Amino acid sequence: MRRLIRALLIIGTVLVTALGLTTTAHAQTGLTAEFRPGPDWGTGYAADYVITNDSAATVSGWTLAFTLPDGHRVSALWNASYTVSGQRVTVTNTSWNGDIAPGGSLTIGFNVAYSGTNSPPVDCRINDGDCTGGQGPGDDTEPPSAPGTPTVTGTTARTVSLQWTAATDNVGVTGYQVHVNGQAATETSGTTATLTGLTPDTSYQVTVRAVDAAGNLSPFSAAATARTGPDSGEPGGEYRKVGYFTQWGIYGRNYLVKDMVITGAAADLTHINYAFGNVNQQGRCFMANQTGVGDAWADYQRRFTAAESVDGVGDVYNQPLAGNFNQLKELKELYPDLKIMMSLGGWTWSKYFSDAALPQNRQAFVASCIDLFIKGNLPCIGGEPQCGTGVAAGVFDGIDLDWEWPGSEGNTGNVIRPEDKQNFTALVQEFRTQLDALSRQTGDTYELSAFLPADPAKIDAGIEVAEVMADFDFVTVQGYDLYGAWGNTTNHQAQIYSPPDDPSPTGWSGDQAIGTYLAQGAPADKLVLGVPAYGRGWAGVPSTNNGLYQTATGPAPGTWENGIEDYDVLKNRPGTRYTDAEAMAVWLYVNGQFWSYDDEATILQKMDYVKANGLGGAMIWSLDGDDGTLTGAMATGLA
Repeated sequence: MRRLIRALLIIGTVLVTALGLTTTAHAQTGLTAEFRPGPDWGTGYAADYVITNDSAATVSGWTLAFTLPDGHRVSALWNASYTVSGQRVTVTNTSWNGDIAPGGSLTIGFNVAYSGTNSPPVDCRINDGDCTGGQGPGDDTEPPSAPGTPTVTGTTARTVSLQWTAATDNVGVTGYQVHVNGQAATETSGTTATLTGLTPDTSYQVTVRAVDAAGNLSPFSAAATARTGPDSGEPGGEYRKVGYFTQWGIYGRNYLVKDMVITGAAADLTHINYAFGNVNQQGRCFMANQTGVGDAWADYQRRFTAAESVDGVGDVYNQPLAGNFNQLKELKELYPDLKIMMSLGGWTWSKYFSDAALPQNRQAFVASCIDLFIKGNLPCIGGEPQCGTGVAAGVFDGIDLDWEWPGSEGNTGNVIRPEDKQNFTALVQEFRTQLDALSRQTGDTYELSAFLPADPAKIDAGIEVAEVMADFDFVTVQGYDLYGAWGNTTNHQAQIYSPPDDPSPTGWSGDQAIGTYLAQGAPADKLVLGVPAYGRGWAGVPSTNNGLYQTATGPAPGTWENGIEDYDVLKNRPGTRYTDAEAMAVWLYVNGQFWSYDDEATILQKMDYVKANGLGGAMIWSLDGDDGTLTGAMATGLA
């Protein structure tokens, strides 16, 4: 049976959550290793080990070892190297964090996938020293007092926020177990939490009990009754259904704005993200007609014929707005509830995002983007008559930030700074501030969203999750490009779960990515799961295991780029298709080629995952690779 998150706690102000005991281990080496478990999402959990040097001398080189219970495995680990022998995990320093100064500490983050009942690691050792120094957990048999009765501090259709008075203990309380209707939901180290993934208009009985370092459990608190709110009844329910329309799709693929009407995508979606707007070296949004720099012709100058136009009326030469922008304006007249977002950056145009986010640039950068895309003040370029003050006003309802990636590598040549992480937070706040100020002037509401990475290391390097989520309406979490022909081993490029036989040391998956954001304080209902309308392909793949997890010789040939192919091409390609129900993935194997992609069935499965986990919706990249099948499945699954 497919594994789904049933309930998850998001910590309020203290973003340290627990699924088991929190213990501090004093080894004879002078190092301590503190296990800090994070949220449990039903199939896995996030956790940290914090290693601290309590001695008076620098420790050079360290090795941490612990044993996971049967049915548990590390699915990802960052800030260190690790090996596994059976259930024993051995973690060693990297070249840059081997030395720990007196009083210094470092954090190793990791995710654990499990089946059955979760349990924390045991038999922890640091530099061959015993990790259970001081008072052993077994020496303490006195349980904590019962916590106070939970108080409901807020509800939505699928969430309940709680707080309670702390318990007391002779040694110290390390966490709290929250039970819903008599069943353990998850645990937390704080006294505030939000239950997610609940059913609308439903009553729940909630109790809490405390846990100390020895594992002693307090009596349960008195029960509180919490009732979720009714479903909103708005179009599309509470779920966002987002699709990216690419500027360049109107050329080779001949996918026009009108095609979103023909395929039914426009009727199925709540949001369309227009890809992309560029950022220049001065840290400004701008327009240009230059290959690789900008395509103002496609954006707002090209005159479409009657047959190409959404409204069936051909453009004329001197109309003030033409191109894709005008077609999107016509689309909104057909679908007035549809939101159109201007997406900035992307893989190719994130080069100067770091410059734009600098303190001396960010205010002017945000103002330039709002002036160009929200206020619609378009420059005159190349003698074309399409330009002027406010000519594109009303086309875009907000800004989508697609900086790939703050604080870590993206495309070759991208500017990267150590302070990108903090600057990204400030940039998001600046966008929110200026959009809200404009809203007070116009009376319209402007949304702010982002596309964020799946890799836990990139999240840690560039995203202050709890801080930025306060200002975003929603964010899309990358659920694809997990694997591709840049690596020589075939794998599922958009898997929800990493199966036990996945040979990748990273174990990347959609569930891992979602869990990482939840562990760092993101509200579940602001997380939108990204799904692909294309496949990743490898060539020279042996037939063993039907091509899965095999060594390839390179990328498979693609229509537009080797190693990649649109869904509407792959769906008609001959060959044998296989399904990995555990991963929620499908692949095509034919003539030594392995293609990993999503079909209608996997999209429907993923929408079940979205709903079961209280997520905010789904996004598809990109609409020009879909004939309407996948977008339709997304809408059906989120109905």
